Amino acid sequence: MIKLTTQLFCLATLTLGIANATPYDVTLIENVSVGSTQLKAGDYTIEMKGDMAVFKTGKKTIEIRATLGKNDQPFTSTIFVSQHAQLQEIDLGGTQDRIIFASAASH
Repeated sequence: MIKLTTQLFCLATLTLGIANATPYDVTLIENVSVGSTQLKAGDYTIEMKGDMAVFKTGKKTIEIRATLGKNDQPFTSTIFVSQHAQLQEIDLGGTQDRIIFASAASH
């Protein structure tokens, strides 16, 4: 029984890792900040790796502490939630996923 439980836990962990590895393509239409990190306007691919959102643009990679949350319903479009040019959250269109940045959670 313990071996089966361990295998199920490993499978659940692997599935969670695969789910978090889904890349998302977004376009920032203006420069924003996430904590002390500056993101310039442009096209990015974002991938969640554990508690980090990894932004890639060209050869540049930026890691920002974040969590992946779920909405009850899929978002119809991608929405950037910010306050005073501080990015707090990205609601990812076509999915139920939202990326919540750690700097926003601490306020």
